[in-house]
Amino acid sequence: MKARTAGRHLRESFKSLGRNGWMMFASASAVTITLLLVGVFFVIMMNMNKIASDIENDVEVRVHIDLTAKAQDQEALKQKIENLSQVESVKFSSKEEELQSLIKTMGKDMELFEQKNPLYDVFIVKTKKPTDTPSVANQIEKFDHVESAKYGEGKVEKLFNVLKISRNVGLVLVIGLLFTAMFLISNTIKITIFARRKEIEIMKLVGATNWFIRWPFLMEGLWLGVIGSILPILIITVGYYYLHSFLAPRLQSQLIQILDFSPFVFEVTGLLLLMGILIGIWGSTMSIRRFLKI
Repeated sequence: MKARTAGRHLRESFKSLGRNGWMMFASASAVTITLLLVGVFFVIMMNMNKIASDIENDVEVRVHIDLTAKAQDQEALKQKIENLSQVESVKFSSKEEELQSLIKTMGKDMELFEQKNPLYDVFIVKTKKPTDTPSVANQIEKFDHVESAKYGEGKVEKLFNVLKISRNVGLVLVIGLLFTAMFLISNTIKITIFARRKEIEIMKLVGATNWFIRWPFLMEGLWLGVIGSILPILIITVGYYYLHSFLAPRLQSQLIQILDFSPFVFEVTGLLLLMGILIGIWGSTMSIRRFLKI
């Protein structure tokens, strides 16, 4: 396409937006509302997935070592644990380190136990897959010099089931929402183009090629996508900035964290802009096709 022709199509697409203001406003509003729903739901789902991963990765087996175990016994036990195929890492924490950690968490009242430390030396075991945790704990409990192997029995299994169901439901809802968005936006653009069918018929009668007629509509679809995505991008960027500023400091000492503002928000806004453009062009392409078969 020549630069002069491209410039003409670009100007025509802008003029058309102005001439059909109300219809364009309706189409852009449909894009805005739909992308806002998709964007908000996507932000929620991505953060839920992050929190679920944090919870899963935080699951560990704490192996309390028998108080009678000597240094060589502890080393032999560590070797046996590391030899388990599902185990990723084994970290030793002395009872003094455990007490310091407890003091940090519970406060200075725990310093009273420094005179007579009641805690155990501990092996902290991480599995390659979080779901292997119960199986590994059961195997370790049978080893010599193990007082107990704790991982939150019962609660962990329920947690994994809930996270699995949540992810599957979320994935289905996101896919369903995307298809709904495409259907809604396409139909709105169809109505817009239907109102201008006479204009297309006249252009065909005077000998304009299909692509000569099609290009301005495709560019209109592109602008509709860009215009319709501006408000969702602004709302999500500003909204997530304040949400992250509010929650991040409060969750700093917790096991879970939400996604960092950057680059997450820029990825979401880029995705919304791309979706708006693609859906706008796709909607225009599908809608104008029937009027070109005159």
